Amino acid sequence: MAKAILALNVGSSSIKFAAYRFGDGELSLICKGLLDQHVSDSHFTIRDAAGKTIDDEKPDLDNGADLTLALIERLQPLLENDELAAVGHRIVHGGPRFFDPVIIKPDVLHELDELTPLAPLHQLGSLAPVRSLLKARPALFQVACFDTAFHRGLEPVYRRFPIPDIGNGIHRYGFHGLSFEHVASKVTAPGLRIVIAHLGSGSSICAVRDGRSINTTMSLTPLDGVMMGTRCGAVDPGLLLYLQKSMGFAVADVEDLLYHKSGLLGVSGVSADMRTLLSAHDPNSMLAVEQFCARAAEHVATMATSLGGLDALVFTGGIGENSPPIRERICERLKWLGLELSSSANRQGAKCISAPESRVSLQVIPTDEEAVIAEHTAKLMAD
Repeated sequence: MAKAILALNVGSSSIKFAAYRFGDGELSLICKGLLDQHVSDSHFTIRDAAGKTIDDEKPDLDNGADLTLALIERLQPLLENDELAAVGHRIVHGGPRFFDPVIIKPDVLHELDELTPLAPLHQLGSLAPVRSLLKARPALFQVACFDTAFHRGLEPVYRRFPIPDIGNGIHRYGFHGLSFEHVASKVTAPGLRIVIAHLGSGSSICAVRDGRSINTTMSLTPLDGVMMGTRCGAVDPGLLLYLQKSMGFAVADVEDLLYHKSGLLGVSGVSADMRTLLSAHDPNSMLAVEQFCARAAEHVATMATSLGGLDALVFTGGIGENSPPIRERICERLKWLGLELSSSANRQGAKCISAPESRVSLQVIPTDEEAVIAEHTAKLMAD
């Protein structure tokens, strides 16, 4: 009986997943898809290895049903004779201790729980399936793969905050590491100065050279850097003091404002969905789109400075992969860096979207965090 690995990538309202067959040291995709986490309107979308939809349904789930266990039950017929031997999880924050993928035991789960204040939008959600499986299937091999791990080698000039060393693991970590790891593996060449823009409901940008993170826009938490769907990105830290001291905001109010009510949603007052904003014509929606592009371009330039130049700019993530208008607006702001976009290639969603005369290679590479999770999990199984 062959073994199967399930990679789980938990978001704020969905679980992306992929199942792989693991045999003779090789991974082969069985299926991948999406599980909606809204119990009142949940649904599975599953595609086979060729991308053909093989299931798109609303499962009959009782209120309070565990969607992780329901997902595994739904996938079991697709695994056929393969034994589900391991589940790999994307865990957003590894803190100062966890970098390499690690087998999850109750003591590890407890330590990861304690990091929740550093990623309140993500950590609890990504640990929920772990907790369910530890209870329902305690013998199942579970592995945590960390979004912070790719940035573990940041040099002190980019790693440290310009404040006194007050300990407690307070420094810049960076996130979206599984995505950056995957994309970097597709474009890395010796000495190539690459900036990867992971743009989506959560966005960050990373400077990469020789497959290694040199600098990135997120820091201690996934709140810093680029403007996002509902998160503010970088703001004046004095604003936070003013909100509390002069406007009477409690800490919980500030957290709610910065994580849930800011970014595209906060500026537009309409939506956190870029597709909705691009089709709107009111001033605030248009401002939100322009501000997103302006901030993204500024951070690309910052990352290029970290590298001493720019050879390639790669777009990935939900917006980066699927929104030609956003790519065009960002590249237009960066023409001074030698970027020349091919409008036709960009509209067609080609992998290479740079014009022949561009001094910088412009590429669109779909991310695949689930593949990276599966690879790390398989390696731990084989050790």
